[in-house]
Amino acid sequence: MKRITCRHAVICAFLGQTRDRFHQYNEVRDLAAKLELAGQIDGVSGVEVVFPYEVNDAPGLVSLLKKNDLSVAAINVNVKAEPEFRDGGLTSTDGAVREKAVRFIKEAKDFVKSAGANKVTCCPLGDGYEFSFHCDYARMWKHLVESLRQAGEYLPEIPLFIEYKPSETRGRCFVDTAAKALVLLNDIGLEQMGVTVDFGHSIYGNENPAEVVAMLAESRYPYYVHINDNDGKWDWDYMVGTQHLLAYIEFLYYLQEYEYEDFLTSDTSPTRWDVRGTFEVNTRLTNKIWNRLYDLDRDTLRALVSERDYLKTWAFIENEILTMR
Repeated sequence: MKRITCRHAVICAFLGQTRDRFHQYNEVRDLAAKLELAGQIDGVSGVEVVFPYEVNDAPGLVSLLKKNDLSVAAINVNVKAEPEFRDGGLTSTDGAVREKAVRFIKEAKDFVKSAGANKVTCCPLGDGYEFSFHCDYARMWKHLVESLRQAGEYLPEIPLFIEYKPSETRGRCFVDTAAKALVLLNDIGLEQMGVTVDFGHSIYGNENPAEVVAMLAESRYPYYVHINDNDGKWDWDYMVGTQHLLAYIEFLYYLQEYEYEDFLTSDTSPTRWDVRGTFEVNTRLTNKIWNRLYDLDRDTLRALVSERDYLKTWAFIENEILTMR
């Protein structure tokens, strides 16, 4: 099988100051300082930056990327932070609000074209609901489909990836699972769109991330990956492998099986830990697993999985993956 070198990126927002309901973490950094730090993280060669709040100057970004020997993994367009988007931007009952949300995505595509990047990713976290009888589900879904179709049709050579998440900022997001994301793309009907799969979103949404990879890879849509971990109760954005190591190993195995060549982008929040060290956990552990998986007798592992005698499969995992040396 084709041996692919793992490429790592980091979401720039986590390289500056972050906050939760009670505390602030780490120091404030402007984009130049964030990219300088990204360039110092072992194994990182790309960044995902947030449009329009973190970056809106394409020539300036290109210059900073070149200075720090980085490339753009994706431009993340924020369609939740504006006051009008509080109750949902892409699904608002106000046509003017939906139009503004669509315009944000179109402008992000313009930015991508100017900056020489290759994709926009969008996580519509403000689009959802909390309570029974809270909204007209069919109407909201139609708004979501039409809004994203308008955004996807614009500059179709720059694909729009939709990131799903079970909840936040809404109690339940409309696009809360990989299966729902695929239904959405099928309803939109544009093959120039894709899905962003976040390992942690999949875990706390009670999915199996490896199964998600297989499902997306067997679809007609491309996919893009965020890496992190959590306890299955909330999207804590921990370092990879710290809670669900074997599930993460299987996730990487299936990425290799389907010859995934795009970035593995760290969507991980340093909070109480050293920023650079946090992301180097992700690159270091992922690369170790990635390389070890290529050294396995994969024909034997595939045969064991197909036979479905899990005691034999588990013995292989014990001896070939979990053995301490």
